[in-house]
Amino acid sequence: MKPIHYFNVYLLLQVVSLSSVVSLEPVTTGIAVVTAVAASTLVATHKFLTCKFYECCNEGWVKSNFTGMKETLIRKLHGQHLVIDVTIKSLKAHLKSRQPEKAMVLSFHGWTGGGKNFVSRIIADHLFVKGMESEFVHLFVATLHFPHESKIETYKDQLREWIKGNVTLCAKSMFIFDEIDKMPHGLIDTIKPYLDYYQEINGVDYRRTIFIFLGNTGGNSITQKSLEHWRDGKKREDIQFKDMEEAVILGAYNQKGGLWHSDMIRQNLVSAFVPFLPMERRHVKMCIQDDLTSKGIIVTEELLSKVADELQYFPSDLKLYSKSGCKRISEKVDLIMEEL
Repeated sequence: MKPIHYFNVYLLLQVVSLSSVVSLEPVTTGIAVVTAVAASTLVATHKFLTCKFYECCNEGWVKSNFTGMKETLIRKLHGQHLVIDVTIKSLKAHLKSRQPEKAMVLSFHGWTGGGKNFVSRIIADHLFVKGMESEFVHLFVATLHFPHESKIETYKDQLREWIKGNVTLCAKSMFIFDEIDKMPHGLIDTIKPYLDYYQEINGVDYRRTIFIFLGNTGGNSITQKSLEHWRDGKKREDIQFKDMEEAVILGAYNQKGGLWHSDMIRQNLVSAFVPFLPMERRHVKMCIQDDLTSKGIIVTEELLSKVADELQYFPSDLKLYSKSGCKRISEKVDLIMEEL
């Protein structure tokens, strides 16, 4: 339960008091008009002061800082040039449109530790003043919020009402579905109408809303394509979005999970399937450097290698990619520093 804003209550009582004067006192029309104007002014003042101190769905709290978003992604997200390019372009095109045709739907795919959650947080930080703590950013974790296949009908009702209620409060809400590959089959299609080309549904306009799906489906295909590219002697940075898109879509559609045989994919309602490439050892070392720096630890090549050696790599003959990406790095750094 959120705390009561006593200042809001005070102003509301003042408005009620003024309204009482209008309805109960035998005053002249002129005085009534003045009183009504005063009440209107007080309401406007109340709204202004409320939104000055408490989060509201307006430009003061919901922003579009694409420059900062891109700079942060370039500086902190390693080895994911496709992610940066596709994500920024997709969001910018959607949010700069005066009248988007449909909701923005980004589907992030790749193995664990590639940065899917990390990018979601960066997006939230640059679209909402309060970032992930914003009342307009909603995170669903499949294994936490939808753990029982047998309760799928209940989940469907809850999900519909939750999204409808929150978009009614703020049309620019953002919904993140983590572990979508672990969601009960058919559940995510419950929200399909909200992603489709409708101006409104029962009086609610969903076209400015952002939906982000995070999942591991397609990870095998992405890794295989990346490995083939490497074996051909090509630079990782030369991999193009078109090289990966079909593999990601097929993986998401055909692999068991939340998007398996989904109507959303079949009806082309996902705005962009974003591939997260497997992390090479050199990218892992960049993540290690970031973690060391954030903890005020002097960075040396010896220390970077020592931490990197604690992780597991594949394929077994090449040891090219980290099995856990950058996910376990912080705890590995802490462990190594305790041993030194």
